[in-house]
Amino acid sequence: MPICKTLDGRRALKPTFAVALLGAVLPLLFWLCYWQGWPLWLCGFLLLPLAWRRRGLNGLLSWLGPCVALLGVIALLMRSSASLLYYPVLVNAVFLLAFAISLFQSQTLIERLARRIDPKLPPEGVRYTRKVTLAWCVFFVFNGGIAFWTTTQAMSVWALYNGLIAYVAMGMMFGGEWLIRRRVMRRFS
Repeated sequence: MPICKTLDGRRALKPTFAVALLGAVLPLLFWLCYWQGWPLWLCGFLLLPLAWRRRGLNGLLSWLGPCVALLGVIALLMRSSASLLYYPVLVNAVFLLAFAISLFQSQTLIERLARRIDPKLPPEGVRYTRKVTLAWCVFFVFNGGIAFWTTTQAMSVWALYNGLIAYVAMGMMFGGEWLIRRRVMRRFS
């Protein structure tokens, strides 16, 4: 985890991990607030730390935090949780755009990540990373579409999908790709 210096010179962990973790568990926190009977618009405060832009994120991804924080500000100003329900939709849309735009660039987002591990990625690997990038685009279309549909459903449906099922689906996507990559990489060797 990255280390930074505090004002008095002591070493401290950067809150990047904590901010990312907050973003990941936010739908679960919304669900908890809902079941506890707390005003959901107060969850807008939870989105404000996401405004902190992190280095290392390029293009659209660097704007994800500030855009999500704007949803929190809207919730707080309007004293309504309606904008918060669009958090997963916004996240999926930004990731979809980032991955889709990279398909039209010389290197896809997945290829850039793969080249961090293996700078001499063979042409077969480049073709594979392009297919994986396209697969993630399809995933974000479906996941974002379902997230959008849940905004019109009961809060329990929204929380179940966005706080659990979407993460299980993403984990299955990561795991499935990892298994396929291992098999594909053996063919390249």
